[in-house]
Amino acid sequence: MKVGDRIRVKASVVVYHHPEHRNEPFDIKGMEGELRSVIRDWNGRPISANYPFLVQFEGKFRSHLHDTEIELVAESDPVVAMAAQASAAL
Repeated sequence: MKVGDRIRVKASVVVYHHPEHRNEPFDIKGMEGELRSVIRDWNGRPISANYPFLVQFEGKFRSHLHDTEIELVAESDPVVAMAAQASAAL
């Protein structure tokens, strides 16, 4: 996976920081977002982050995830790809 790819949460991941469900458990399984960064180094030194994938979902919601929790979304349809890019820009 690379930065800019469209991904989907494939595992059950419960978060407590979702803007619409603040301070209550919210499962993000099935949500789709854009991979914003992959954390591999810090100040030029290699690190092994526990949750290296930063995913931007709709609005202000983003979350750090593990590679076993996410999957790449196949965007074979150009209309779907354009819609995904437009929603990520918001």
